[in-house]
Amino acid sequence: MNIRVVDYGAGNLASVMKALAFVGAAPIRIADAVAIGDANALVIPGVGHFGATRALGPDWREAISGAMSRGVPLLGICLGMQWLFNGSSEAAGVPGLGALAGTCSVLRGDVKVPHVGWNTLIRTAKPSVLLDGVADDAFVYFTHTYAAPITGDTVAVTTHGSQFASVVERGPAFGVQWHPEKSGDVGLAVLRNFVEFARASC
Repeated sequence: MNIRVVDYGAGNLASVMKALAFVGAAPIRIADAVAIGDANALVIPGVGHFGATRALGPDWREAISGAMSRGVPLLGICLGMQWLFNGSSEAAGVPGLGALAGTCSVLRGDVKVPHVGWNTLIRTAKPSVLLDGVADDAFVYFTHTYAAPITGDTVAVTTHGSQFASVVERGPAFGVQWHPEKSGDVGLAVLRNFVEFARASC
């Protein structure tokens, strides 16, 4: 299973690649858009400030959008999920991929930020590929200050101060605001679902 993991200097690549290998993928780290090649799937990890996604310039956006137009599934993790949207108020001049509509913003409410630690996924009524077989109110591990809006593409929300989108799916675009590589059996189940979806899409 040929999965390319994009290295743009802001990802927890070692842990993500180890988890992907554990669920049966053959992850390959890439640092050049040309290396997307004939990937069966793409993963965009990421931690930190949205400004770091500036490294994913026009060449990356064109190559990734082209792959998705061919049906290649893409999974964005944490900052990588936020990058799937139009952008973020954290770095207003930096464009996202635009695969999902909306702008990410700081978590609202009288709560501590960043939001770090375990919290629950609350399923929406929308069917989900990633959450197939995952129990309702499953706990997963978060670390973030900004989050994506709740839209028609949201398949799970989480509450920290207010609700935000914690799992999104639209066509070949998938995103999780939390870290599956740090979320035990639930995280591995979600990664396995993504890998199996990608394998069936080949």
